[in-house]
Amino acid sequence: MKDDIHVIFGFDMETDVGSFTPYYDGVKNATGPLVELFDKKGIKGTFYYTGDAARRNPESVELVRDSGNEVGCHSLFHETVGDELFPIPGVVPLLPEEVPFRIEKATEWVQQVLGYQPISFRAPRLWGSTALLNSLEKLNYVSDASYPMYFYRERFVPYHPHHEDWTKEGRMNIVEIPNFADMVMQSNDPGLERDRDQWPLFRTKSADELMIRIEGFVKFLRERNLPVVLCFYFHPWEFIPIQESYHYGEATVTPDRFLTLGCGEKAMSEFSILIDRLKGVGSKFHRADDFAALWSQAGKAGSR
Repeated sequence: MKDDIHVIFGFDMETDVGSFTPYYDGVKNATGPLVELFDKKGIKGTFYYTGDAARRNPESVELVRDSGNEVGCHSLFHETVGDELFPIPGVVPLLPEEVPFRIEKATEWVQQVLGYQPISFRAPRLWGSTALLNSLEKLNYVSDASYPMYFYRERFVPYHPHHEDWTKEGRMNIVEIPNFADMVMQSNDPGLERDRDQWPLFRTKSADELMIRIEGFVKFLRERNLPVVLCFYFHPWEFIPIQESYHYGEATVTPDRFLTLGCGEKAMSEFSILIDRLKGVGSKFHRADDFAALWSQAGKAGSR
């Protein structure tokens, strides 16, 4: 497993523009083209639905399921189910004691549409927590892709978390999959180091620009004799035309430009190129649940 490059593509199926709007145009209009692209390229991935997204867009869930891709869970309404990393006005984290109920309800809503329980999870904004992981473990989830490598900067490969601190290694059954970040660059963001998070680079610049970051990280891992696992997060709204601002209710929301830049045709084109570039270096593509099983199996074999 150490000699291969393993890739997990995950899509956070939520309302448009990072849940700063109430619309589901991305879920409605981008699921089909993304599934078609995956079929064309011969790869699979994981689509993480909020419970509300699943309920309101059952045809999207069914399309993902029937295409052989994985349907995962992404909270109930894109609420903060973990530890807040930076403040967002109007976004208040759940209390730890509230988390189990919310995760159970989110799982139930996705399951009602999917037909069986989802077993892979990602927290909104990558804000996970120990309470979240314990809730997922209780519900027999096999993977969680919430760890923000750019922020904690301690875990560079998947691991089984500790029940008292999800950022540490332990003996839980669930596999925590860190999200790709550029751990080689010099950060210009003291504290958060959020500029290491290379999520939008494929559309704000290009797939080839992102590949430069990926190649640096692959080298970083191999110099430390670590397996190469690249977990990415995307959103369906990135693959449709996005307005620079939205008015609804009693206010106008104008997202930071990096959220809307390059969405639509450019994002789809560059994403296709990214898949080809990763294929060109021999990458193996996985659903999150399949990868978790592979990782756990390899760990058991190594401990014998």
